[in-house]
Order: sequence, then C-alpha cells, then structure tokens
Amino acid sequence: MADKEATVYIVDLGRSMGKRYHDREVTDLEWAIQYVWDRITGTVATGRKTAGIGVIGLRTDDTLNDLEDDADFANISVFSGIKQFLMPDIRELSEKIVPSQTNKGDAISAIVLAIQMIIIHCKKLKYKRRIVLVTDGKGPMNSDSLSEITKKIKEDNIELIILGPDFDDPDYGVKEEDKDPQKAENEAILRSLAEDCDGTYGTLEQAVAELQIPRVKSVRVTATFKGFLQLGNPEEYDTALRIPVERYFRTHAAKPPSASQFVLRSDLAASQEQPESSATAAAAAQESQPTDGNSLTNVRNLRAYQVPDEEAPGGKRDVELGDLAKGYEYGRTAVHISETDLNITTLETFAALELLGFIQSDRYDRYMHMSTTNIIIAQRANDKAALALSSFIHALFELECYAVARLVVKENKPPIVVLLAPSIEPDYECLLEAQLPFAEDVRTYRFPPLDKVLTVSGKVVTQHRNLPNEDLMDAMEKYVLGMELNDTNENGEPVDTLPIEDSFSPVLHRTDAAIRFRAIHPDKPIPPPSETLTKFSNPPQDLIEKSQPQLEKLIAVAGVKKVPPKAKGRKRTRETEKPLSGLDVDALLHQEKRSKISPNNAIPEFKQAVAQAENIETIREAVRQMSAILEGQIRHSLGDANYDRVTEGLGTMREELLAYEEPALYNEFLRQLKEKVLRERLGGDRRELWWLIRRSRLGLIDRLQSEQSEVTEEEAKAFMSAN
Repeated sequence: MADKEATVYIVDLGRSMGKRYHDREVTDLEWAIQYVWDRITGTVATGRKTAGIGVIGLRTDDTLNDLEDDADFANISVFSGIKQFLMPDIRELSEKIVPSQTNKGDAISAIVLAIQMIIIHCKKLKYKRRIVLVTDGKGPMNSDSLSEITKKIKEDNIELIILGPDFDDPDYGVKEEDKDPQKAENEAILRSLAEDCDGTYGTLEQAVAELQIPRVKSVRVTATFKGFLQLGNPEEYDTALRIPVERYFRTHAAKPPSASQFVLRSDLAASQEQPESSATAAAAAQESQPTDGNSLTNVRNLRAYQVPDEEAPGGKRDVELGDLAKGYEYGRTAVHISETDLNITTLETFAALELLGFIQSDRYDRYMHMSTTNIIIAQRANDKAALALSSFIHALFELECYAVARLVVKENKPPIVVLLAPSIEPDYECLLEAQLPFAEDVRTYRFPPLDKVLTVSGKVVTQHRNLPNEDLMDAMEKYVLGMELNDTNENGEPVDTLPIEDSFSPVLHRTDAAIRFRAIHPDKPIPPPSETLTKFSNPPQDLIEKSQPQLEKLIAVAGVKKVPPKAKGRKRTRETEKPLSGLDVDALLHQEKRSKISPNNAIPEFKQAVAQAENIETIREAVRQMSAILEGQIRHSLGDANYDRVTEGLGTMREELLAYEEPALYNEFLRQLKEKVLRERLGGDRRELWWLIRRSRLGLIDRLQSEQSEVTEEEAKAFMSAN
C-alpha cells in the first residue's frame, strides 16, 4: 500500500506576480503555476485517495483563513483544505489562480497556516508531509518567529520547498542583476528558513526546466511467485534439490492510461437503444449517478444473446448466459465442448519451478526470448535458502551455462518453459528469467541470400542488378561509419552518447502529459512534446552535417532519384479508359452526349455530363445547370423536405469538381449560395440548410485539398461561419 501524503501548495497571487520581467513572454504567475499544476495533476493522475492536496493563496484581495482576525494573516486565503483532488477541484482552482490587486500578505504567515492545516489533517498518523511555497519574494515578511517555525517543521517532519522567479542560485547559475533591496532581503530570509529546516530552496527556472524530464513512477515490488526451485521429485527422492525462492519483475511493459467512456446525462434515453446483432445485442446505458458531480456519467455495457427462432417476433429469441455452452472455432465450424469434457482436458498442475536441463550460454540465441524478464531470488530472511541459491548461481556462472526450467505460477495454471541465467553483481546475486517458446510457437522461414542470386538451374550469380556492387558497398560503409555515435571526453575515453537512463517511452509520457494539460486547459491546443521525448527520434544535427559528403556520394552511386508526386484527381486531358474488348460502348448503345441535365435525375446526369466534357466550357455549363437545379429545390422546399437532396447534390458537385481539378467553379457557386441563403432570397429563412452544409463539411475547397485552389485554410474556416 502506498504511503499517505499531505501536501500544501502556497501560491503567491500578488500584483507583482502578474507582470512580465526580463523580456519573458509570460508573467511570473503564469511561469510559476506551470510547476504547481504539474505537481497537482501528477498527484491527481495516480487516483490515490491517500494523497491529499491543500492550496493556499498568498497576497490575495480577500482574507479567508481560520486566523483572519490576526493582522499578520491578512490577505491570505485558503482555497482548498487537504483532501483528494478530482477534476472539479482542478477546474474550480483554475478560476481562482489570477493575480490580485495588492502586494500585502506575509509568506511566513502562510507557512504557519500550512503547518496548522497539516497538523489538523494528519494528527499523529504516519504521513509524508510537504509544504511548497512559490513566491517572487516582493511582499512584506515578518521574520520574528522563524526559530519557532523551524522547530515545529522539524518536529512534525515536514519537507519545505521554496521556489521563486529570479531567485539567486549559484549552483544553477542564476543571479538577478540590480535586484530590489526588499526582494534580496526576503530571499535571504527564505533561504535561511529552508536551510535550517533541511528543506529545498531554488530558482523557479530550474524547477520549470526539469518539468521537461518525464516523471518516472516508483512502483512497489510485488512477488509474482513464491515457491520452490527444485531438481527431481522431493516426494519420492530424499536427494532432490529444493530451494525456497521468490519471483519479481525485472522489466515490465508500462502502458498508457486507457480511455474511459462517458456521455452527457441528457443523452440517457438515446443511449439505451439496443442495436440488433445475429449473435449478440450490445446496449449502452448510464449509471444513475454522475461520477464527478458534473453533467458526465459513466457508460455501462449491457450484453444480450439471441438465437434464430422463426416463431419469435423478428425471427430471433433472447437466451440467458447460463443456457449457453462454450464453443471453440475449428476452421469455420464451432465445436461444442461440455463442462465435463472441458475438465478432462484441463491439465492439473502444481505451483513449482522445476529444472529440466542445462545449455551452454554460447549456444543460446537471444531472439528466443518471448517475454520481459524477471528475477529469481532466495526467500527473504532465509539464510539457508540464500546460501543454496548463491551456490547454484555461481555454478552456472563458472560453467557458462543457462538452466531451462518449467514454471507454474499458481495451481492449475498452464505451465511455461523459462530460461534461468546467472547475474552476479558486487552486492547482489539473482537468476534472470525469461519465457521460452514451445515447439508450436516456432515458425521457420527461408529467405534468399543477400549476397548472391540462385538461378532455377542452381547457378550462383554474384553480379546482378538486384545485388550491390563494390562501389555501392564502399559508399554505404563510409556513410555508416560517418554516422557512428562515438564520443569521447577530455581524456579521450569513450562516452555513452545514448545513456539508457535518459530514454523514455514517448507514447506513455506523451499521453500522460496531454491528459494533464487537458485537465487544466480544456480549450487550448495540446503543446508539442518535450525535447527530452524527441531527443532520440532523430540523429544529432552535428553528426548529420559531418556525414553529409558521404551521404551525397552514396546517393550518386546508388542512383537515387526522387519519385514525382502522385497526381491528385482525374485530369481533364486524361483519356477515357477503354474496355478490354476495345469496343465503343457508348456508340453501341447509341448514347448521345448530354447537353441538358434533368432535375428529376440530376446527380447521375451531372456526373455523366462532366465525364463526357471535352473542354472547360462544357464543365462550366454543367455546373450552371446543376446550380440552378439546387437553388430551385431550395426555393420550392416545404420546410426542410428537400434539404437532404440539396446537400447530396452539393456534395456530388464538390467531389466531381475536386476530382477534375476545377475548385474555382465550386467555390464561386458556394459563395453565391451562402449569400442567397443568409439574405433569405431562396424562399424565406433557410438558415437551417446552411447549418446542415456546415455539419456535412461541404465548405470551400482550400489549397490543402487542391493545388489549383486560391483559398487558404484560414479563409475556408472563416467562410463556414454563420455570419
């Protein structure tokens, strides 16, 4: 179980925090709140009820605290007591984090309030207690009781963290020139307080810079197997080897948080409709109470089973889950297995780690690993088991062998075959374990050799158009050597260019960062990923520039040529595809080129007219006729009776003109249509039609969709507004 935590954040909201300094693009409050939000959302993301958070506002316009009658505690507001923070708490707190109109408020008094909140909440229980103060140090401070405050913080084992913009930090290399005397004095007071409390004092620049480094989660280890490592059957032979061991994860794949399904409570009735299916009917229904006090509620999946029944209404009859029997796919046939037969086929196993044999380490192929690795250690607090396992580990190491074992984690669980490799470090010994494949898991594939070509007659060809020649091999070798990641320090010793501790999972941490940012800023776009995550995605720039000559030579020798971009749409000049028979189908059917489009069959005839067009004038005439037909359908529509026909016809026009690379004709007509609709020139108020056009995304064709368009993406978005 995770330790209980109680953290109080003191955020300075003084008037000075709302200003920009030293040519920064953000105010000091916006800069500081990045750190606070990162810590709060990181705690909320864990979902732990034992991680409490409290927030105090310093130098606020109002006073709201238990000691507000005391003048020393004026302009200090307790925004939230220590509790588990949820999404509604984050949204409520974000509305309060705004600069005030005063610079009054004592940071030392705010720390006293935070200590009181922690004492009341934690009492004498075991908690990780923490106070985080973020201030610019420009407000008044009363340092008379610092010794008593320091003593209380140490007695209650509270960790104190003080951060501020432009705080002098020689270790990080930050020093503010021409510092205000009051701020310099306050910084000295805060630094002395943090050092006396064995806390942390630093500049905000360092804290914000470290936010780019993904937070690595500490996981409490849990044994996945506790049993015996044995050789032989101990029930039959007294000489059998039996060592009590425990199994833990060495490496384990971390997955990003999965999506949860929520809906608006107003959609309760619509979401309970059950779509039919041949085997099942899935339904989505909501729980009666919302999960977080707002308009969202959980989606709960309900499943029903149906079988064909001619006498039942609709030809299907609902059946209960208990009436169903298990079936397994065998080809296209579902094979039924009864519960009795299923119990017979189940292999009865007992939890154990049994040695099957040994193999030389140089004869084992690393690609045989089928899982992440685990470690096998001796039973805790068992010296005899530790000595026995250590002897086994050293024997494997000295003989350069691996052990192959059969592992059953729990009783009646399927057995797996694992490899056990010795690992000896100065202060730690264990067995590394990885799963091995069974014979049925191995698939053997044969590929042709890369350095020669075998003909049908069995002749070996070494000079072939599909084989690289010596010049190409030499150029590739020089380019590969030029891109080698080898670096040295001042003493000429090799340095690890890509340390494993600096590599992070982009999917995991990018998803986590996006979720936490969206929790605070529901309307702002997600910022790009941090440089730490993308650091290993591309080679170093200096290495690219250094190896550019080798790359150019490789391109020349290999004859690499740029493939022309694929043409978008159908060119008007493109010849009509002819059938394989070579016959002129139109001539055989005596089909004449269409000159007039009928309103009763407008869409097919418009497509046919455009397909048969020989010049732009013919296409423009087809568009003119189609435009008149659509406007007539709008004008004579009784309510919204013809709106679906209009949007379908408009979509056909857009698709065809985009394919034939004539976006200007569509854009011109759509501009005229919008003006006529909004000015009520097509039979009255037709604004609902324009809303349907916007919903169907039938706006202007911009440059991203067609290179012939003169409309930018911004102009297309602005055009789709209702004004």
